[in-house]
Amino acid sequence: MSVVVGYEEIGPCRKKITIEVPATAVNAEIGRVLGDYRRRINIPGFRRGKVPVKLLRQRFREEIEHEVAERLVPRYWNQAQAEKNIDPLLPPRFEEIEIEEGEPLTLVASVETRPEIELGDITDFQLPEERTEPLDEEIDAALTDLRRQVAAWTTVERSAASGDRVIAEMRELGDGGAAAGKARTLHVEIGAAGVDEELNLALSGLAAGQGTEYEAPIEGAAPRRYRIEVREVQERELPELDDELAEKLGGFDSVDELRRAVASNLRLSRERELRQRREQAVLEQLRARHALVLPDGVVQQEAETMLEEWAQHQARHGVDLDKAEIDWPALLARFRPDAEHRVHDRLLLDAIAKAENIRLDESEFERFLAELASHQGISTVELRQQLGQSGRLEGLRGRLLRQQTLRQLLQEDQTATDPSNEEGPDGDSATDPPEEG
Repeated sequence: MSVVVGYEEIGPCRKKITIEVPATAVNAEIGRVLGDYRRRINIPGFRRGKVPVKLLRQRFREEIEHEVAERLVPRYWNQAQAEKNIDPLLPPRFEEIEIEEGEPLTLVASVETRPEIELGDITDFQLPEERTEPLDEEIDAALTDLRRQVAAWTTVERSAASGDRVIAEMRELGDGGAAAGKARTLHVEIGAAGVDEELNLALSGLAAGQGTEYEAPIEGAAPRRYRIEVREVQERELPELDDELAEKLGGFDSVDELRRAVASNLRLSRERELRQRREQAVLEQLRARHALVLPDGVVQQEAETMLEEWAQHQARHGVDLDKAEIDWPALLARFRPDAEHRVHDRLLLDAIAKAENIRLDESEFERFLAELASHQGISTVELRQQLGQSGRLEGLRGRLLRQQTLRQLLQEDQTATDPSNEEGPDGDSATDPPEEG
C-alpha cells in the first residue's frame, strides 16, 4: 500500500512529499506509548501501572504526541523514500505535525535531492606536467632550512631585519588610542610563513626599547590596532653542516645520507603537490563540462560550515570574535563560490562513481580505518563505534569513494588515501563530519 499521496517539484533539486499514515497505525502507536507511560509514570494516589489512561492523556498530551511522532515519522519517511526512490542530500524538513486519535496522520516534507546529471567527457583532461626531481640548489636550500630549525638564538644590539626573531609586548588599543586589556608576549620571526605582512613591516627596523603601532587585518571585519614594544632582537647562529649535525637531525650516519633523505622528502612533497594540482585540474574541467543547478540548501550548509571553520581558526589565533565587528552575512557570501565548487565536485564524482560502477574496496576501507585509528591512538573497534554513533561512517565511505573515483579518472593507484593527509579532493578532512548524502 502506497503511503505517498502527493509528490511535486517545488524548485531545482527540491521535492515536496505528502505522506499519509493510516489511522490504524496512529491509534496503535498511541496505544503503545500510553502503555509505556502507564508502566513508568508515578502519580500520587495511584499504583504504578494503574494510572487511568484518561488522566495520562490530560497531563501528558504534548509529550505523548511528540513521542508518537518521533516513532512514526522516521518509519514512514523511510517507506516513502524507498517508494519514490528519493535520494536526499539533506534530512527532510517537515511541516507542523498534528496528531488526532482515530484520524490519519499527514506528513508534509520538503527535501533537497540530487540533480539529474548527464555525464559528458570524463576521460580527456589537460593535466599539468612538472618536474618533481629536486635540483642540487633546492636540496642545499632545504638543508639550510634544517640548520635554521636547530640553530641557537642569540641577542643582538641592532635593529630587527628579515630572519630575526623579535620578542615584544603587544597591547590592543581602544577607540581613544589608550591601551586596553592585558599585554601579550610575542615571539615573531620576521618573514616567516604565517606572519602577517603588516606585522613584518611594523617590526622591521625596530631595536630593543623601541615601539610602534600596528593595525592587524581581519578578514570580513574592521582591523584592530595594537601597540608593540620590542624587548629583544635575536639572530640565528647556524650550526655547521657535518656528520654530527646529520646524527642530531635524524640519526643519519653522514651528511651524504642526510642529503639523500632530504632529496627523497622533496621528491615526495613535489609529487604530492603535483597530484593535488592534477586533481584540481580534473575537477575544474569536469565542472566546466557539466553545468548543474545546485541544491541551494546544500550549498548554504557548505558555506556555513566553511564560515564556522574560519571563525574557529580566527579564535585559535587570538581574535576576539565578539569584538571584531565582523560582517557575518558579507563573509558568508564570500565563502559561497567555493562552497558551490565543493558541492558541484561531490555531485559529479558521485555520479561518475555510479555510472562507472566504481565500488570502494572493503579491504582497503578496513585498512584505512585501522590506519586512522592508529593515527588517533585508539582501536579500530572504538573508532568504528564513534563514527557509527555520530552518523559519520557512511559519510567517510562516500568521501573515500570520491577520492578513489578521482584517482581512477587520473589513472592512478587505487589504494585508499593516507589518513594523515589533511584534505580530500572535495576539500574535506577525512575525520571531519561528512556532508549529508
